[in-house]
Amino acid sequence: MSDLDGWRAGGCHCGRIRFAVRGEIGTVLVCNCSICTKRGTLHWIVPLDVFRMDSPPEALAEYRFGTGVARHYFCPACGCAPFYVPRSDPDRMDVNVRCLDAVDLNALRIEGFDGKNWEAHFRDVYAPQRGSG
Repeated sequence: MSDLDGWRAGGCHCGRIRFAVRGEIGTVLVCNCSICTKRGTLHWIVPLDVFRMDSPPEALAEYRFGTGVARHYFCPACGCAPFYVPRSDPDRMDVNVRCLDAVDLNALRIEGFDGKNWEAHFRDVYAPQRGSG
């Protein structure tokens, strides 16, 4: 569901973290890496100017691993991980579509992303599409 300005609200399970994203959900990605598989993340990567945090930053906890580039945010109360700064796009926000309010998951276009082999996938598939390969 969205408001009059096209913002889609979302949040964690307990409501401590609230945020909104402006725009229409296009294709979302499902990643096979260890953290995304265990979390069940459906990725919608958006520019920062269409992402709005409605809770104070201190409501978030952060987790980093591996290269430490990705900044995985989650709620310290309920454990939900509604968004994060992705390694592939550190100047954007990756929204977990499952944490948006009133989204019909069955209506989404879902594509796979080989995060298990991130370096090769990024080099061979993703980077050339972005003009950096």
